[in-house]
Amino acid sequence: MHPRFFAPEAQASGELVTLPDEEGQHLTRVLRLGAGAAVRVFNGSGDEFESVVEAAAKDGVRVRLGEPRHPAPEASLQVTLAQAVLKGDKMDDVIRDAVMIGAKAIRPVLTARTETTAAILEKGRRQDRWERIAISSAKQCGRAVVPAILEPFTFEGLIDFQLHKWLAGPSIMLVEPGASKGAVPFSGLDVEPPSAVTVVVGPEGGWTPEEIEAAGVVCRLVTMGGRTLRADAMGLIAISAAYARWREF
Repeated sequence: MHPRFFAPEAQASGELVTLPDEEGQHLTRVLRLGAGAAVRVFNGSGDEFESVVEAAAKDGVRVRLGEPRHPAPEASLQVTLAQAVLKGDKMDDVIRDAVMIGAKAIRPVLTARTETTAAILEKGRRQDRWERIAISSAKQCGRAVVPAILEPFTFEGLIDFQLHKWLAGPSIMLVEPGASKGAVPFSGLDVEPPSAVTVVVGPEGGWTPEEIEAAGVVCRLVTMGGRTLRADAMGLIAISAAYARWREF
């Protein structure tokens, strides 16, 4: 299988495009490829091309786009994962897995029990890092679409946003068993197969009672059986459950 590279400027067969610096360095320094190498290039918006490296020099790597090819198919159910920001590097794994399974977008959320702030995220350029992880995961799993890593929201902002976007599709918030009398098992959702859904996953410490009450106004509260699952695994499990529930798999 030919190595894949991300080039957002790639639009049509026959074009000569320059790879982003990080992609070019991976091609030359890691894979040690040069002019004449056969590669594949995708633009993050759904297009992918068989391509050939035309030049690999200090001033950049340029590739000639060839015939379009069919990348891994995108899910018909568009899932946005609204994930409470987790401790350490756990969010890196959440982003990687959500892209791999087929998420359309990922929204980091700051909750009452999130152990960080928007200022810390901005100072650490975490969104830039998560975007790079999304690109890397798309390269590995064969997707030609790079899911959007959306601006972090506070939990209150997420609730307001979901309230105004309700008609775009249902919102589902995962809660622990026994956290709310209004919660139903995932298999018990009486929602017609939607075209889009937002899946909301909490932090390591779980939701506060106030957050659960506020979310119950705009979200369906859902449990995943009787087990308490890790926050960093919950996104992947929930998206898989949504695909299975609405016959994406």
